[in-house]
Amino acid sequence: MSHSASRRKLLQCACCAPIAAAAASLPFAVRAAAPSKKTDLNAEQALQVLRDGNAAFVENRPKKVISDSKRRLELALGQTPFVILVSCSDSRVPPELLFGRGLGEMFIVRNAGNTVDTTALGSIEYAVSQLGVPLVVVMGHESCGAVAAAVSVVEQNAFFPGAIGSMIEPIVPAVLAAKSKGSDDLLAASVKANVKRTVDRLRGASEPALLEPLRTGACRVVGAYYTLKDGKVDFFDV
Repeated sequence: MSHSASRRKLLQCACCAPIAAAAASLPFAVRAAAPSKKTDLNAEQALQVLRDGNAAFVENRPKKVISDSKRRLELALGQTPFVILVSCSDSRVPPELLFGRGLGEMFIVRNAGNTVDTTALGSIEYAVSQLGVPLVVVMGHESCGAVAAAVSVVEQNAFFPGAIGSMIEPIVPAVLAAKSKGSDDLLAASVKANVKRTVDRLRGASEPALLEPLRTGACRVVGAYYTLKDGKVDFFDV
């Protein structure tokens, strides 16, 4: 055997050893068990779970969630989320807390303004087609900064440099649509219009990963609006 071949073999063994050691340290049940199955909930049931969880949050009776070591070991084998939530990155909008859910239950796609670009769409398609998630919720919220920035672009011809401008651009049509209807609260109306545009886009998907589940009713897309002051999530366009 040549010197270079011997060196390659030595490196391979060195790289594999930590992985083998880590696997050996896991409990046998974790190493031997089958991957998690898909959720048993349908879209309507998943939506009701969210409604119930948010009601508890609003009434200041938070649900107890399981996040102990046993649950973490279960999730090491695979995830079984029952909902895909497209929401804003705003720190005041923590999805699991709003709905009283724990580890491995919500597949969350977050960005400022809760828009859906190619990356977000791919994440949604993956969760629907590969994880069998039955419900997609697109959620905007009160006093959204990204939508407020888009409103300032429309109302004041504001300019935002760099990637911020690109981030806001997809929201501008929603602001224009809301403005054309003469709403008294342009920001709130724009947030809801932005959600509706995204819901409509997802419902009109042409890729098989979304098209077929939506056509058969295996998956459903709805909109939602979160009010910061009272903690309530209102679902619409359901």
